[in-house]
Amino acid sequence: MGIVNIGIKTLAAYYLLLIFPLAIMLWFKIPIIGKTLIAVVRMTLQLLFVGFYLQVVFEFNNPWLNVLWLVVMVTVADFSIARGCDLKPGRFVLPLFAALAAGTTIPLLTFVGPLLHRPNLMDAQYVIPIGGMILGNCLRADIIGIKNFYDAIEKSEKIFLHTLSQGARLHEAIRPYLRDACRAALLPTVATMGTIGLVALPGMMTGVILGGADPMTAIKYQIAIMIAIFSGTAITVILAILMTIKSSFTPFGTLDRHAFKGRS
Repeated sequence: MGIVNIGIKTLAAYYLLLIFPLAIMLWFKIPIIGKTLIAVVRMTLQLLFVGFYLQVVFEFNNPWLNVLWLVVMVTVADFSIARGCDLKPGRFVLPLFAALAAGTTIPLLTFVGPLLHRPNLMDAQYVIPIGGMILGNCLRADIIGIKNFYDAIEKSEKIFLHTLSQGARLHEAIRPYLRDACRAALLPTVATMGTIGLVALPGMMTGVILGGADPMTAIKYQIAIMIAIFSGTAITVILAILMTIKSSFTPFGTLDRHAFKGRS
């Protein structure tokens, strides 16, 4: 049995459910009603555009077209991370792109290849949704990790400079901050893995079940995607921080304020 389709009129009527969160915002005077409405409109338009585009991508299933779409996804995530961490894109766009590409590509290709044994590693049915799930989590982890790393150094700048003045090299001085940043970035995924299945049924498992597969197949997919996500976030966070260090520190080992927005 395939998944039940949702009619356009039915979906349009479902927007009425937004009355509840909007009423709460209005009643308690939470000043995000405008942002919420803009976000809903953007979500709708963006998903409609992606839906139409993916229909074309899935129909042709051209490896180069699929790779191009993944590159677009990584590029958008790249700029989102720079903006979310107050980094100036001109300095960090390439290292962040490389870190995201590595953190997404390695688990994605092992998922589609050795795990699923797909003859076409760039099969649109698998690489786009799975790549999107991995990339989305890498984006979130990167923002947490990078922001935590640089904010911690800035807040304890005297201690950091004292460490450097004692003869420590830059890679030695940043080590405790790097450790704490990676911990902060990975903890949400660790917590999710520790409660998955008991607290909530996750997205991959739910989607596979709605697609008509049996629960055990869905569980195996969910286990695999969680391993892929955790591995991808670990790779991208450590690489993102290490690869941005060259552009964010001066030759003397201090933070370069001109690399950040609002800190120069």
